[in-house]
Parts: sequence; C-alpha cells; structure tokens
Amino acid sequence: MSGYSLFDTAIGRCAVAWTDRGLVGVQLPEVSDAATLARLRRRHPEAQESVPSTEAGRAIEGMAALLRGERVDLGDVELDMEHVVDFHRRVFELARTIPAGRTSTYGQLAAQLGDPGLARAVGEALGRNPFPIVVPCHRVLAASGHLGGFSAHGGATTKRRMLIIEGALLELEL
Repeated sequence: MSGYSLFDTAIGRCAVAWTDRGLVGVQLPEVSDAATLARLRRRHPEAQESVPSTEAGRAIEGMAALLRGERVDLGDVELDMEHVVDFHRRVFELARTIPAGRTSTYGQLAAQLGDPGLARAVGEALGRNPFPIVVPCHRVLAASGHLGGFSAHGGATTKRRMLIIEGALLELEL
C-alpha cells in the first residue's frame, strides 16, 4: 500500500508519499496544490490519498518544524530506497549527516565518498533527490560557496530561503 498527503510548511504546501517501508517521496511546493500533487503523482502513480501512516506523520511534523526554523534532526526518518541506485543512495545517506544550520559542498561530499572527481555526479544525484528536506540537498553548495542548482520550484530562491530559515547562511549570492 502506498499513500500520499499534502501538508503545510513555512515555505508552502508540500506533499509526501510513503509505503510500509518508509517515505518514497517528498515534493516541495509548486505554484498550486494541484501542481504539487501532479508532480508527486507522476513519480508515484500508485499512491492513494490517505491519512499519513505513523512514520509519515512523524516525518511531516519534523519537516514542518524544520521549516519553521527549529533544529530538527530527520536522520531517523525511514526512507524506502528500493528503487534508488546504489551511488545515489550513498550520496543521500551522506547528505543526511549534514546538520540543520550547516552546509557542505558537492566536492566535499565527493571526497567523503572517496573520489573528489565525483563532485558533478554528486550534484546530479542530489538533483534527482526524491526526498528533499529529509535528504537535505539544499544544504549542499557549489565549491565557490554559491548556491549551485536546485531543481525545486523557485530554484535557487527556494534553496536560499530554506537555508535562511535554518540559519545556515544569511548572505548568499544568487
């Protein structure tokens, strides 16, 4: 069984999808609820709108708290990565170790994975992150300290807003 639900945050209405093994997707806000759900449902067409499972409900509460500026650790939120390729899984697990209010770079993550030359591949993996917020891809910056890319609606502006809420960086160049 797979379900999904919308939930309110300080940056707008997000959506989450889950299975009995954990979250399978988080969708950051689009221009409307319909657009947010359409994007989530393209990746999870089998999901049915329902009341969040206990685990999904806990994850929703944590994500909403984090986006209110609370120092919440989402590291224990269960993720269903059955369909995530191994390299992306390793990148996502490493990104999850970056605490709220801190940042890293694509190159630093690549070096931690054992090959500094993988910075672009790390960026590509994070650009396909199906679990934004829980896998905090917004905390990963370009080597120059610039924001780098962000595939959510609003792009770098959304990334910057999330970092400011977390107190990570108050003055970033767009």
